[in-house]
Amino acid sequence: MTTEGRPRTIPELIAMKAAGRRIVMLTCYDALFARLLDATPVDILLVGDSVNQGPAGLDTTLSATLDQMIYHAASVRRGTSALMIVDLPFLTYQISIEDAIRNAGRVMQETGANGVKLEGGLPMAATVRALVDRGIPVMGHLGLTPQSVNTLGGYRVQGRDAAAADRLVADAAALEEAGAFAVVLELTPTALSARVTGALTVPTIGIGAGASCDGQVLVLHDMLGMNESFKPKFLKRYGDVGANVRAAATAFADEVRTGRYPDSAHSFE
Repeated sequence: MTTEGRPRTIPELIAMKAAGRRIVMLTCYDALFARLLDATPVDILLVGDSVNQGPAGLDTTLSATLDQMIYHAASVRRGTSALMIVDLPFLTYQISIEDAIRNAGRVMQETGANGVKLEGGLPMAATVRALVDRGIPVMGHLGLTPQSVNTLGGYRVQGRDAAAADRLVADAAALEEAGAFAVVLELTPTALSARVTGALTVPTIGIGAGASCDGQVLVLHDMLGMNESFKPKFLKRYGDVGANVRAAATAFADEVRTGRYPDSAHSFE
């Protein structure tokens, strides 16, 4: 494992697209996992409002708060020197541009983040421009936008018909024009993802969006096999931490009940 060549700045990340280098992003919510991931070639750690769904056990991201995101992001920053992007939670940037600047500014000041991520296309372009003009890098998010799950009617693939696909392409162009440094595409058909990726000069990062994107992101706990009931088509598990946790806890319980732990090697004379 090596971190050599890992981007340290937003311009270096953008340059990866032109160089044909795929971008790797994982979610992270605490310092311990951040330290582990800091020693890997992962390019970006995303402190996502998905913390509400996996670790917190909720059905949506909607109840995530700004203070909650700042707490988790500050924890992650203590464990990593990698690029760190933080989700702006629901209603912290949609009400007004002034709110968006104030809240994104708090994230940057209090966490050491390298940028923020927000959801939406053309309607959010002016907000993106205002943030970028004030020195706050912005990553966009299109396709399935979890904060709009109630409007979208659930977690389903977006952009399947021609009109919806055209709107998504236009939204992506609007985000780039507004200054976004990258765009996440979530649950979009492979052909549409390829179309968007080819139309932009900034990177696309896919999740359930096929192999044509410039990079890929997964939720850490899903990728590690900790969220065992979550089985979407796009998810590939690269570990079985859930099984390891159960095995370790079972072994601990057995040794405590049989008197084998603590032994003399784990006790003070």
